[in-house]
Amino acid sequence: MPDTNRTARSVLGGLTGLVGLSAVAGVLIAATVTPAIALSGAAASSAITMFDNLPSVLEIDKLMLPTTLWVKNSPTEEGYVEMTQFYDQNRSPVEYNEVAPVMYDAILSSEDPRYYQHGGVDLIGTTRAVLSNIRGGGETQGGSTISQQYVKNILVQRCEAQAETEEAKLDCWTQATTAVGDEGIQRKLQEMRYAIALEQKYDKEVILLGYLNIANFGGTTYGIDAASKYYFGVAAKDLTLGQAATLAGIVQNPNSYRIDKTTGSMTDKDGNTYNKAPDGLIDDVDPKTIAALTTMLDSGAITQEQYLAAADGYSATKGRQLYVLSRLLDDGKITQEQYDAAVIEPITPKITEPKVGCAAAKGKEYFCQYVRYVIERDPAFGATDEERLANLRRGGLNVYVTLDMRLQNEAQSTMTEIAPTSVAGGKFGGAGVSIEASTGRILAMVQNTKFSESITDDNNYTPIVYAGDRRFGESTGFSAGSTFKLFTLIDWLEKGHSVNEVVNGRDRVVKQFKDTCVEGGVYYNADWSPRNFNRQSGYTGTPMQFTRQSLNTGFVGMAAELDLCDIGKAAKKMGVTLGTGEDIVMTGANQVIGSDAVSPLAMAGAYATVANNGIYCQPQAIDRVTDSDGNELPKPERTCSQAIDPKVAATAAYALAGVMNGGTGAQGNPYDGTPLIGKTGTHQETQTWLIESSTRVATAAWFGNADGAIEMAKTWHNGRALNQLRYILAQDVQRLANQLYPGAQFPGPDSNLSRQVFTELPDVRGKSMEEAKRTLQDAGFEVTEGTAVDSDMEQGLVAAQSPEPGRVAGGTPVTISPSNGQGLTVPDVSGMGLDRAISELRQAGFGNVQPGNCKQRDDADRQGTAGSTDPKAGTVTNRNSAISVNYVSRDCGGGNGGGND
Repeated sequence: MPDTNRTARSVLGGLTGLVGLSAVAGVLIAATVTPAIALSGAAASSAITMFDNLPSVLEIDKLMLPTTLWVKNSPTEEGYVEMTQFYDQNRSPVEYNEVAPVMYDAILSSEDPRYYQHGGVDLIGTTRAVLSNIRGGGETQGGSTISQQYVKNILVQRCEAQAETEEAKLDCWTQATTAVGDEGIQRKLQEMRYAIALEQKYDKEVILLGYLNIANFGGTTYGIDAASKYYFGVAAKDLTLGQAATLAGIVQNPNSYRIDKTTGSMTDKDGNTYNKAPDGLIDDVDPKTIAALTTMLDSGAITQEQYLAAADGYSATKGRQLYVLSRLLDDGKITQEQYDAAVIEPITPKITEPKVGCAAAKGKEYFCQYVRYVIERDPAFGATDEERLANLRRGGLNVYVTLDMRLQNEAQSTMTEIAPTSVAGGKFGGAGVSIEASTGRILAMVQNTKFSESITDDNNYTPIVYAGDRRFGESTGFSAGSTFKLFTLIDWLEKGHSVNEVVNGRDRVVKQFKDTCVEGGVYYNADWSPRNFNRQSGYTGTPMQFTRQSLNTGFVGMAAELDLCDIGKAAKKMGVTLGTGEDIVMTGANQVIGSDAVSPLAMAGAYATVANNGIYCQPQAIDRVTDSDGNELPKPERTCSQAIDPKVAATAAYALAGVMNGGTGAQGNPYDGTPLIGKTGTHQETQTWLIESSTRVATAAWFGNADGAIEMAKTWHNGRALNQLRYILAQDVQRLANQLYPGAQFPGPDSNLSRQVFTELPDVRGKSMEEAKRTLQDAGFEVTEGTAVDSDMEQGLVAAQSPEPGRVAGGTPVTISPSNGQGLTVPDVSGMGLDRAISELRQAGFGNVQPGNCKQRDDADRQGTAGSTDPKAGTVTNRNSAISVNYVSRDCGGGNGGGND
C-alpha cells in the first residue's frame, strides 16, 4: 500500500504498547522541529513519511464577522451610525498596531513564551502533552503553541460555518478540544503539520494578530477588540496591564473565567457558584483583602477553597490573572512595582453590552426586524435559507438602510404618545409607515407594541412587523376597508369612465356582477347589500362624490358596471397582494369595499403610485450593501415601472383630493399648504386606516385588531376613541414629511376622464310617484319629490317633472311633483260673445270667472267679443282660481266694461 494512503491512525494502530506510541510521537516532533536529527528504524521512517503526507496547506478563512445595519441621522449628513448587529460571534477585527503591546506580552508569556524561537511547534511542551495523552484517556493536554491554537480556531470556525444546528456547532468545538486516544493524537499531529506550514508562509506578527482576532473570550465574544470593549469598555489599544492579564487568562478557559456573570461562572463540587462579584457588586471588592488573600494562597497558607470562601471578586479569574502577571514578571516584561500594583487591583469589569439584534435598535425595532427578514429571505443575500442566514450572522456585511431618522423619531414619538401597547379584549395593534413616492424608499416604520424576539403570551409584546406582510414581517395583513376602493376607481378610469359620470349608488341588492375570475364569468349575489358608514343612505351620484364621502353603495354600483376580476388585477400591478403574498382574486362583491387583508406598506405603495404619475416603485429598505472590506455587493432588486397611465393617475388624484379636503380624511390633513390625496378605511369597526400622500411622500396609518374583535369606535384611551388615532398619527408624520420633502401640485385631471356625461331623462309624467321614482333611479338619476301641483290628472300621478324630459347632464337632480286633482284646463273661448265665453268657462268647472280688460274698437260688437283669457287657454289651473276674460267692445265705458286697456 502506498504511504500516501496510510493515515495516522493506521500507523499508530499498527504499533503496540505505550513505549512504541511515545517513540513515534517523539520522533515526529523531533523530525519536524529539528529535521537534521538522524533517524533510524522502520517505525520512525514510516511515521515521518506519514507525517509528511498529512495535508499541510491550511487556508486562513475569512473571519466570521457581524453584519451591521447602518443608518443616517439625516440624509444631509455624510456619515452613518450603527443601528445594530447580528452575529454568531461578536468580533471587531483590528490591525497589529491597534492592540496594546502589553496584550501581546501577556498572551505570549502565559500561552507561548518560546513563540519567537520555535517554528510552529514547541518541542518541550508538545512532548509533555503527547506523553500525558498516551498515559491517560482524558482531554487532549496543553502544550499547543499560538500557531497551533490559531490552527485549531481556524478549523473550529470552518466547521461552525458549515454547521446548521447549535448541536453541530458545539460538536465542532468538542472534536477540536476533547478528542482522546489515538484519534486525539492524530488530530494533534495534523494540527502540528498545519502550524508548521503556517509559520513557513506567514510572519509571526500576522499569526499572532490572527490568533487574537479569532480567539474566543467567552460566550459570543470573539477577538481581542470585542473582548476589550465588552468586558472593560475600552478598545484593545487602550488596555491596561491588569486588563490585558485578565483577558489573557480568560482565553485559556473562556466560559469558566468569564467576568460578566455576577452570580458566578463556575461551580464547586458542592454545587455552589463562584467566580463572581461580592453580592453581585463590583465596587465592593476590597483591594487589600484580595492582595492579602492572594499572598496567602501563593505561599500555601490557605487552600484554593479557603481563598474562594473568604473573598470572591472573580477569584478564579483573579487567580488566573495572577499566573499571567507572574509569567510577565518572570519574563522581565513588567517590573516588580507594576506586578504589585496589578496584584492588589481588583478585577473591575465595565460590561458594555454590544448592540445585537433588533431589540438593541431602540426606536427602530420593527424597521430593523423588517430589514432582518429581507436579509434572511431575499435572494440577493444567498440562494438558500442557510446561505442567507450565514451571511446575516457571519458574513460581515454592512447594510445601509433607507430610514430618515427625523421622520422616524417623529412617528415613534407620536405613536408612543397616543397609542397603548395593548387593550383589553384582544390583541390591539397600530402601525405607521412612510415611503418616498419616487423611489419606494421606506422613510419611517413604527408600531405601538413593545418588541420581543419571539411570540409571547403578553399582548404588549410581539416580534411581528404589522406594517409588513408574511414574507417580510410574519404578518398576514389586515382588512383594508375603504382604502381598497382605490382599485375600483382605477379600473373605472381605465375603462374610460368619467369621475363625473352618474352611477346608481342607492341602497340595493345587485344580483350579479361580471367576474371573469370565477367559472362562467359571472358572480351571482343572493342577498348581500353593503351598508354605508354611519348609516348614510345611498344615492345616485358620481365617483367624485362617492370617493369624497366613501360611499360603499356607490362603489358597489361602480363595480356592477365593471369586471370584478379586473379590480383585483389593478391592485396587483400597483403592488398590493394579500398579506400572505398571494394575488388578490376577486370572487365576491364584498371585496370591493375591502374585506381582504393586506399590508400597510403595500397600501402606502399603491397610493404613492397615484402620487407618482402612475409609476409604481417597489418598497425598499436598503440603499446599499458592502462586504467587510467595503466592496459593493448587490442589494435586493427593487424596481420602478409605469403601472397605470399618467392620465388615470392624475384623475384618480383629482378624486382622492376631495377626501382630504372636506371629505372623510380631512381630520388627518395638516393643512400646511401642501396638496394631499388620501383615503380612509374602516372594516366592521375592527380595523381603521388613513392613507395620505403628497407628490413626494405617502404615509399609511393603521390601528385595529391584530387578533380579536375590539370595537375601535367604542374603546377609548387617554380620552380618545381608538378609531381617531389614525388621523393623529398620519397628520403628525405627514406634516413633517411635507417640510422635509416639499410636495408639488398634482397634475390636473384628464378632460375626457372628468367630462360631464349627458344622458336621456325619461318622461315620467302621468305615472304614479313610485313608478316614476323607480324609472328615474334605474336610469341613474337622484329624485326629489316636490309639492303637489294643480293638474287635471288623477290625484297622486306625476303631474310635473323638472327638468323636462330630454338630454341632460349626468347627475342632474330631478324633481317630480304629484297632481293634486284640482287642476282644470282653461278652454279656448276667444271669438265668442263675452257672456257666452264666461258661461263656457263656468260650465268647464271654474267658479270664479270675471270679465277682464276691455279694448274699445268702433267696429266691435257693443256686447263685447271674448279675446284671450288669464290664465291662457290650455293652461291647467286650480278650479277655484280667478279666470279673467279679456274682450273688445264698441263701448268700454260702462255696463260690462272693465275700463280702458
